[in-house]
Amino acid sequence: MKIAMLSVNPALYSSKRLVEAAEFRGHTIDIINTLRVTINIAALKPSAYYNGEKLEGYDAVIPRIGASITYYGTAVLRQFEMMGVYPLNESVAITRSRDKLRSMQLLSRKGVGLPVTVFANDAKKADEVIALAGGAPVVIKLLEGTQGIGVVLAETHNSAKSVIEAFRGANVNILVQEFIKEAGGTDIRCLVIGDKVIAAMERKGVEGDFRSNLHRGGSSRPIKITTQERSSALGAAKVMGLNVCGVDLLRSNHGPVVMEVNSSPGLEGIETATGIDVAGKIIDFLAKTHKPGKTRTRGHG
Repeated sequence: MKIAMLSVNPALYSSKRLVEAAEFRGHTIDIINTLRVTINIAALKPSAYYNGEKLEGYDAVIPRIGASITYYGTAVLRQFEMMGVYPLNESVAITRSRDKLRSMQLLSRKGVGLPVTVFANDAKKADEVIALAGGAPVVIKLLEGTQGIGVVLAETHNSAKSVIEAFRGANVNILVQEFIKEAGGTDIRCLVIGDKVIAAMERKGVEGDFRSNLHRGGSSRPIKITTQERSSALGAAKVMGLNVCGVDLLRSNHGPVVMEVNSSPGLEGIETATGIDVAGKIIDFLAKTHKPGKTRTRGHG
Protein backbone atom coordinates (compact mmCIF):
# COMPACT_ATOMS: atom_id res chain seq x y z
CA MET A 1 0.00 0.00 0.00
CA LYS A 2 0.92 3.62 -0.43
CA ILE A 3 -0.27 5.41 2.72
CA ALA A 4 -0.65 9.10 3.51
CA MET A 5 -0.56 10.05 7.19
CA LEU A 6 -1.97 13.44 8.11
CA SER A 7 0.08 14.75 11.04
CA VAL A 8 1.44 18.17 11.94
CA ASN A 9 4.22 16.66 14.06
CA PRO A 10 6.20 13.75 12.58
CA ALA A 11 8.38 13.67 15.73
CA LEU A 12 5.52 12.45 17.93
CA TYR A 13 5.83 8.90 19.25
CA SER A 14 2.56 7.85 17.60
CA SER A 15 3.61 9.19 14.19
CA LYS A 16 7.03 7.53 14.35
CA ARG A 17 5.61 4.18 15.44
CA LEU A 18 3.04 4.11 12.63
CA VAL A 19 5.79 4.88 10.09
CA GLU A 20 7.98 2.11 11.56
CA ALA A 21 5.11 -0.39 11.52
CA ALA A 22 4.11 0.45 7.94
CA GLU A 23 7.66 0.30 6.56
CA PHE A 24 8.41 -2.93 8.46
CA ARG A 25 5.46 -4.49 6.59
CA GLY A 26 6.70 -3.29 3.22
CA HIS A 27 4.30 -0.37 2.75
CA THR A 28 5.20 3.14 1.61
CA ILE A 29 4.07 5.90 3.97
CA ASP A 30 4.35 9.69 3.63
CA ILE A 31 3.78 12.08 6.52
CA ILE A 32 1.84 15.11 5.29
CA ASN A 33 1.50 18.24 7.41
CA THR A 34 -2.27 18.67 7.46
CA LEU A 35 -2.12 22.46 7.69
CA ARG A 36 0.05 22.76 4.57
CA VAL A 37 -2.36 20.92 2.27
CA THR A 38 -4.27 22.98 -0.30
CA ILE A 39 -7.52 21.48 -1.52
CA ASN A 40 -8.96 22.15 -4.95
CA ILE A 41 -12.72 21.65 -4.98
CA ALA A 42 -13.65 21.18 -8.61
CA ALA A 43 -16.57 19.30 -10.17
CA LEU A 44 -15.69 15.65 -10.83
CA LYS A 45 -11.97 16.34 -10.29
CA PRO A 46 -11.28 16.89 -6.59
CA SER A 47 -7.57 17.22 -5.87
CA ALA A 48 -5.14 18.19 -3.15
CA TYR A 49 -1.68 19.76 -3.24
CA TYR A 50 1.23 19.66 -0.80
CA ASN A 51 4.18 22.02 -1.13
CA GLY A 52 3.07 22.74 -4.68
CA GLU A 53 2.86 19.09 -5.75
CA LYS A 54 -0.33 17.16 -6.47
CA LEU A 55 -1.14 14.43 -3.97
CA GLU A 56 -2.06 11.29 -5.84
CA GLY A 57 -1.59 7.54 -5.95
CA TYR A 58 -2.46 6.86 -2.32
CA ASP A 59 -4.37 3.73 -1.33
CA ALA A 60 -5.18 4.76 2.25
CA VAL A 61 -4.94 7.71 4.62
CA ILE A 62 -4.30 7.71 8.36
CA PRO A 63 -5.69 10.87 9.98
CA ARG A 64 -3.80 12.01 13.09
CA ILE A 65 -5.78 15.21 13.54
CA GLY A 66 -5.38 17.15 16.78
CA ALA A 67 -8.46 18.64 18.42
CA SER A 68 -7.29 22.20 17.77
CA ILE A 69 -7.34 21.69 13.99
CA THR A 70 -10.46 19.52 13.69
CA TYR A 71 -12.23 21.81 11.22
CA TYR A 72 -9.40 22.11 8.70
CA GLY A 73 -8.11 18.60 9.33
CA THR A 74 -11.44 16.96 8.56
CA ALA A 75 -11.82 19.16 5.46
CA VAL A 76 -8.50 17.82 4.17
CA LEU A 77 -9.51 14.26 5.06
CA ARG A 78 -12.84 14.71 3.22
CA GLN A 79 -10.88 15.73 0.14
CA PHE A 80 -8.88 12.50 0.31
CA GLU A 81 -12.14 10.57 0.63
CA MET A 82 -13.53 12.37 -2.45
CA MET A 83 -10.36 11.39 -4.28
CA GLY A 84 -11.13 7.73 -3.54
CA VAL A 85 -8.51 7.22 -0.82
CA TYR A 86 -9.58 4.81 1.94
CA PRO A 87 -9.57 6.48 5.41
CA LEU A 88 -8.61 4.63 8.59
CA ASN A 89 -11.28 6.77 10.28
CA GLU A 90 -13.82 8.71 8.23
CA SER A 91 -14.08 12.49 8.49
CA VAL A 92 -17.74 12.36 9.58
CA ALA A 93 -16.88 9.95 12.42
CA ILE A 94 -14.02 12.16 13.65
CA THR A 95 -16.26 15.25 13.59
CA ARG A 96 -18.98 13.33 15.45
CA SER A 97 -16.62 12.18 18.20
CA ARG A 98 -15.00 15.61 18.66
CA ASP A 99 -18.33 17.20 19.59
CA LYS A 100 -18.63 16.17 23.25
CA LEU A 101 -22.31 17.05 23.53
CA ARG A 102 -23.32 15.40 20.27
CA SER A 103 -21.35 12.25 21.06
CA MET A 104 -22.97 11.97 24.50
CA GLN A 105 -26.41 12.34 22.95
CA LEU A 106 -25.69 9.64 20.36
CA LEU A 107 -24.24 7.24 22.94
CA SER A 108 -27.24 7.81 25.19
CA ARG A 109 -29.66 7.08 22.36
CA LYS A 110 -27.98 3.73 21.75
CA GLY A 111 -28.04 2.73 25.41
CA VAL A 112 -24.29 3.04 26.11
CA GLY A 113 -23.61 3.61 29.83
CA LEU A 114 -22.79 7.23 30.65
CA PRO A 115 -22.39 9.42 33.71
CA VAL A 116 -25.42 11.64 34.33
CA THR A 117 -24.67 14.65 32.09
CA VAL A 118 -26.48 18.00 32.03
CA PHE A 119 -26.20 20.86 29.54
CA ALA A 120 -27.83 24.29 29.75
CA ASN A 121 -27.27 27.68 28.16
CA ASP A 122 -28.60 29.94 30.92
CA ALA A 123 -26.29 30.57 33.89
CA LYS A 124 -29.42 31.29 35.96
CA LYS A 125 -30.19 27.57 35.67
CA ALA A 126 -27.07 26.64 37.69
CA ASP A 127 -29.04 25.35 40.70
CA GLU A 128 -31.25 23.22 38.47
CA VAL A 129 -28.26 21.87 36.52
CA ILE A 130 -26.41 20.84 39.69
CA ALA A 131 -29.52 19.15 41.08
CA LEU A 132 -30.12 17.23 37.83
CA ALA A 133 -26.51 16.00 37.92
CA GLY A 134 -27.16 14.51 41.36
CA GLY A 135 -25.86 17.36 43.48
CA ALA A 136 -22.32 18.29 44.51
CA PRO A 137 -19.66 17.18 44.00
CA VAL A 138 -19.95 17.52 40.23
CA VAL A 139 -17.47 17.59 37.36
CA ILE A 140 -17.64 20.61 35.06
CA LYS A 141 -16.10 20.26 31.58
CA LEU A 142 -15.41 22.69 28.80
CA LEU A 143 -16.87 21.29 25.58
CA GLU A 144 -13.66 22.26 23.77
CA GLY A 145 -11.24 20.92 26.42
CA THR A 146 -8.73 18.11 25.80
CA GLN A 147 -6.22 16.05 27.82
CA GLY A 148 -7.81 17.04 31.13
CA ILE A 149 -7.60 20.79 30.42
CA GLY A 150 -10.84 22.60 31.22
CA VAL A 151 -12.08 19.93 33.66
CA VAL A 152 -12.99 21.09 37.17
CA LEU A 153 -14.19 19.15 40.20
CA ALA A 154 -16.56 21.34 42.22
CA GLU A 155 -16.94 19.77 45.67
CA THR A 156 -19.74 21.97 47.03
CA HIS A 157 -22.96 23.36 45.61
CA ASN A 158 -21.75 26.95 45.96
CA SER A 159 -18.41 26.30 44.27
CA ALA A 160 -20.16 24.45 41.43
CA LYS A 161 -22.57 27.34 40.98
CA SER A 162 -19.70 29.85 40.91
CA VAL A 163 -17.77 27.88 38.28
CA ILE A 164 -20.85 27.42 36.08
CA GLU A 165 -21.72 31.12 36.28
CA ALA A 166 -18.10 32.12 35.55
CA PHE A 167 -17.83 29.88 32.48
CA ARG A 168 -21.21 30.91 31.12
CA GLY A 169 -20.38 34.58 31.83
CA ALA A 170 -17.37 34.11 29.54
CA ASN A 171 -19.73 32.61 26.94
CA VAL A 172 -18.04 29.20 27.20
CA ASN A 173 -20.06 26.03 26.68
CA ILE A 174 -19.83 23.44 29.44
CA LEU A 175 -21.17 20.06 30.50
CA VAL A 176 -21.93 19.22 34.12
CA GLN A 177 -21.54 15.56 35.10
CA GLU A 178 -22.01 13.43 38.18
CA PHE A 179 -18.76 12.72 40.01
CA ILE A 180 -17.98 8.98 40.03
CA LYS A 181 -16.29 8.92 43.43
CA GLU A 182 -15.92 5.15 43.51
CA ALA A 183 -13.58 5.30 40.48
CA GLY A 184 -10.95 6.64 42.88
CA GLY A 185 -9.19 8.89 40.37
CA THR A 186 -8.64 6.05 37.90
CA ASP A 187 -10.05 5.32 34.48
CA ILE A 188 -9.63 2.66 31.81
CA ARG A 189 -8.42 3.34 28.27
CA CYS A 190 -9.57 0.68 25.81
CA LEU A 191 -7.89 0.69 22.41
CA VAL A 192 -10.40 -0.47 19.80
CA ILE A 193 -9.43 -1.63 16.31
CA GLY A 194 -12.31 -2.81 14.15
CA ASP A 195 -14.53 -5.03 16.27
CA LYS A 196 -11.93 -5.86 18.94
CA VAL A 197 -10.46 -4.25 22.06
CA ILE A 198 -6.82 -5.07 21.38
CA ALA A 199 -5.31 -3.42 24.48
CA ALA A 200 -6.49 -1.91 27.76
CA MET A 201 -4.76 0.00 30.55
CA GLU A 202 -5.75 1.54 33.84
CA ARG A 203 -4.68 5.16 34.30
CA LYS A 204 -4.37 6.78 37.71
CA GLY A 205 -4.01 10.49 38.35
CA VAL A 206 -1.29 12.05 40.48
CA GLU A 207 -2.00 12.29 44.19
CA GLY A 208 -4.80 14.76 44.85
CA ASP A 209 -5.90 15.01 41.19
CA PHE A 210 -9.10 13.25 40.13
CA ARG A 211 -8.06 13.46 36.45
CA SER A 212 -6.17 10.41 35.18
CA ASN A 213 -4.64 11.82 31.97
CA LEU A 214 -1.06 10.64 31.40
CA HIS A 215 -0.28 14.08 29.93
CA ARG A 216 -0.88 15.46 33.42
CA GLY A 217 1.57 13.14 35.17
CA GLY A 218 -0.67 10.13 35.73
CA SER A 219 0.56 6.53 35.79
CA SER A 220 -0.66 3.47 33.92
CA ARG A 221 -0.66 -0.32 34.06
CA PRO A 222 -2.15 -3.11 31.93
CA ILE A 223 -5.57 -4.30 33.06
CA LYS A 224 -7.95 -7.14 32.28
CA ILE A 225 -11.35 -5.69 31.45
CA THR A 226 -14.71 -7.32 32.06
CA THR A 227 -17.09 -8.55 29.39
CA GLN A 228 -19.38 -5.62 30.14
CA GLU A 229 -16.52 -3.12 29.82
CA ARG A 230 -15.48 -4.68 26.51
CA SER A 231 -19.05 -4.45 25.26
CA SER A 232 -19.29 -0.78 26.31
CA ALA A 233 -16.05 0.12 24.52
CA LEU A 234 -17.03 -1.66 21.31
CA GLY A 235 -20.54 -0.20 21.45
CA ALA A 236 -19.17 3.34 21.84
CA ALA A 237 -16.77 2.89 18.91
CA LYS A 238 -19.59 1.58 16.74
CA VAL A 239 -21.93 4.45 17.60
CA MET A 240 -19.19 6.97 16.74
CA GLY A 241 -18.41 5.09 13.53
CA LEU A 242 -14.71 4.87 14.32
CA ASN A 243 -12.60 1.95 13.11
CA VAL A 244 -9.75 2.87 15.47
CA CYS A 245 -10.23 4.80 18.71
CA GLY A 246 -9.48 5.04 22.40
CA VAL A 247 -12.54 4.65 24.64
CA ASP A 248 -12.20 5.97 28.19
CA LEU A 249 -14.31 4.24 30.85
CA LEU A 250 -14.91 4.63 34.56
CA ARG A 251 -15.96 1.80 36.86
CA SER A 252 -19.07 3.05 38.63
CA ASN A 253 -21.45 1.40 41.09
CA HIS A 254 -23.93 1.00 38.25
CA GLY A 255 -21.47 -0.51 35.74
CA PRO A 256 -18.97 0.95 33.28
CA VAL A 257 -19.64 4.47 32.03
CA VAL A 258 -18.06 6.00 28.93
CA MET A 259 -16.35 9.35 29.48
CA GLU A 260 -14.89 9.99 26.04
CA VAL A 261 -14.16 8.44 22.65
CA ASN A 262 -10.85 9.61 21.16
CA SER A 263 -10.48 9.34 17.37
CA SER A 264 -6.68 9.92 17.42
CA PRO A 265 -5.54 8.05 20.53
CA GLY A 266 -1.91 8.37 21.55
CA LEU A 267 0.05 5.13 21.27
CA GLU A 268 2.93 5.70 23.68
CA GLY A 269 1.01 5.19 26.92
CA ILE A 270 -0.85 2.06 25.84
CA GLU A 271 2.13 0.43 24.11
CA THR A 272 4.40 1.15 27.08
CA ALA A 273 1.88 -0.13 29.63
CA THR A 274 0.85 -3.28 27.76
CA GLY A 275 3.82 -4.16 25.54
CA ILE A 276 1.37 -4.65 22.65
CA ASP A 277 2.37 -3.55 19.14
CA VAL A 278 -0.68 -1.33 18.67
CA ALA A 279 0.84 0.52 15.70
CA GLY A 280 1.43 -2.78 13.91
CA LYS A 281 -2.13 -3.90 14.53
CA ILE A 282 -3.44 -0.61 13.11
CA ILE A 283 -1.40 -1.06 9.91
CA ASP A 284 -2.50 -4.70 9.63
CA PHE A 285 -6.14 -3.64 9.99
CA LEU A 286 -5.71 -0.97 7.31
CA ALA A 287 -4.06 -3.44 4.92
CA LYS A 288 -6.86 -5.95 5.45
CA THR A 289 -9.83 -3.58 5.14
CA HIS A 290 -8.80 -0.89 2.66
CA LYS A 291 -10.63 -0.91 -0.65
CA PRO A 292 -9.57 1.60 -3.31
CA GLY A 293 -12.29 4.12 -4.08
CA LYS A 294 -14.54 2.97 -1.26
CA THR A 295 -14.96 4.36 2.24
CA ARG A 296 -16.37 2.40 5.12
CA THR A 297 -19.40 4.02 6.73
CA ARG A 298 -20.28 3.22 10.32
CA GLY A 299 -22.11 4.88 13.15
CA HIS A 300 -25.26 6.89 13.60
CA GLY A 301 -26.35 10.53 13.55
